[in-house]
Amino acid sequence: MQTTIHPTAIVDPTAIIGSGVSIGAYSIVGPGVEIGDGCDIASHVVLSGPSSLGKNNRIYQFATVGQDTPDKKYQGEETTLVVGDNNVIREGVTIHRGTVQDRGETTIGNDNLIMAYAHVGHDSVICNNTILVNNVALAGHVVVRDWAILSGYSLVHQYCTIGEHAFLGMGAAVGKDVPAYVMVAGNPAEAKTFNVEGLRRRGFSREETALIGKAYKTVYRRGLTQQEALQALVELREQSAVIQPWIDSLQFSTRGIVR
Repeated sequence: MQTTIHPTAIVDPTAIIGSGVSIGAYSIVGPGVEIGDGCDIASHVVLSGPSSLGKNNRIYQFATVGQDTPDKKYQGEETTLVVGDNNVIREGVTIHRGTVQDRGETTIGNDNLIMAYAHVGHDSVICNNTILVNNVALAGHVVVRDWAILSGYSLVHQYCTIGEHAFLGMGAAVGKDVPAYVMVAGNPAEAKTFNVEGLRRRGFSREETALIGKAYKTVYRRGLTQQEALQALVELREQSAVIQPWIDSLQFSTRGIVR
């Protein structure tokens, strides 16, 4: 595969460019950037390092990827951004590198869609197959698990975790952890139901979906404390492994869960 770099693009000599890469007009690829095979970098993109992009990522115009964070604790230490494969990063997205006070790395997994003007703050972890809709804003230290969908203009406070298959409604302001499978909405965000349609689309059986619904009622409808709900979920897990993400969400929550 042939690599094409527009004559107006600026590519630092230390940057590592894979095969079949396309870099558009007026884009800037800074020192310490590595771009994997088959990536398509549109015009007017800024890639800063140290950053590593896997294969077949597509980055649209005016995105700023791998910039250092405005966090006041950051004093120019060498930190990184690591991006996996097959991600789509749309217009105007900003993704910042990590800080030495935390992981030192911001991580984007595989097959994610990050839509226009979304922001991913320092030290955040975006896992796989997620969707961040237009203008989503993630503060630093946020974790977004597999298959989560964050609707437009939703906000996530630092150190929050969004669980697997969770769904944030438009404009949700999240200040606590969102358990796996849960749909939240509002400011502040509140749990509304569980993500039935998302589970159907991803091939969960009726029996699995029903059990997840039972777990939702256990956590949100029985008046249990978080610890009591956790114990009840452990018993439900004997029926199916689909309950494990529920258990992880409660067991490893550091901020408490959205209620």
